[in-house]
Amino acid sequence: ATPKGKRREKDENGEDPSVSLFRDYLRLRTVHPEPDYDAALRFLDRIAEELELPLKKIEVFPGRVISIMTWEGTNPTLKSILLNSHTDVVPVYQEHWKYDAFSAFKDAEGNIYARGSQDMKCVTIQYIQAVRRLKARGWKPTRTLHLMFVPDEEVGGYKGMETFVKQPEFHKLNIGFALDEGLANPTDAFTVFYGERNPWWITVHCPGSPGHGSRFVENTAAEKLRHVMNSFLDFREKEKHRLNTSECFTLGDVTTVNMTMVKGGVAYNVIPAEMDVSFDLRIPPTVNLQEFERQIKQWCKEAGEDVTYDFAQKHMNQNITSTDESDPWWNAFSASCFFSLTVYERIIPALASVAALPDEA
Repeated sequence: ATPKGKRREKDENGEDPSVSLFRDYLRLRTVHPEPDYDAALRFLDRIAEELELPLKKIEVFPGRVISIMTWEGTNPTLKSILLNSHTDVVPVYQEHWKYDAFSAFKDAEGNIYARGSQDMKCVTIQYIQAVRRLKARGWKPTRTLHLMFVPDEEVGGYKGMETFVKQPEFHKLNIGFALDEGLANPTDAFTVFYGERNPWWITVHCPGSPGHGSRFVENTAAEKLRHVMNSFLDFREKEKHRLNTSECFTLGDVTTVNMTMVKGGVAYNVIPAEMDVSFDLRIPPTVNLQEFERQIKQWCKEAGEDVTYDFAQKHMNQNITSTDESDPWWNAFSASCFFSLTVYERIIPALASVAALPDEA
């Protein structure tokens, strides 16, 4: 926050430096399927130099680098704090954008248009500028603070955080508490996410009898596919009804099901020997995952002979952060913000990139 009686500094363009830095970051094309991670690394090099913080780079896969800035605390033996963010952004359909998605255009009202502005480059800049201002005041943290920047979060994190949390370098960070991305709130309230839904990306394979398109061939792949689609989408309707009829539920409290891909066939007049259908499932931590998979197996069995499935992604971690007042981390966090802010506690609908951490203080 800006001290009373002082104006925010402006850069040569008459813009708040925090906004200018944000727009610089947004212009980096860290977009899938070929993110320019080298540009992000150069940007982080510059920031680390400005903040006078050591920057460590760990290549977990070729071309996939974890960057960590560390602000050592006055008592570094204590559990450290992690501020995590990812550098990559999802693809763009430019024809549906009002402005170039990587120009970081700012209109007369101050609105900034860019891919990744909310997910999650704004949070990255908030971390950086908060540290910058604290250091300018001469403030020093008691606990060591790590700012971590990870690649490939938008494609599941396998070549990023998922691999890094299993390596000794991660455990040496001695992390006790972490903050990561959330969702923007259109009101003046703040949403604090204490858990997340598990994403399951599943493809169901439906083999069947092939034949000529002029005949009523029995046991076709399409018939099995239709049964699978109906089972998943009927469940989708039930979950949507639960969400829409309960005042207590938010999106994070129900399982979302969306059919995302259908594959099969070689010609108009040839009945295919196999058809595949894929779904994106997001499952809250209140659901018994083993029972849910048994339900999927039953749907496949009911669809017909030899219907199988496999997972492109299957997260099973249902750990949640304690929001009990007796928890020292939650007590410290809530005490720092609840007295002046309206805060809602929620399960985040989509997966964040940071892995679950040990729950010891």
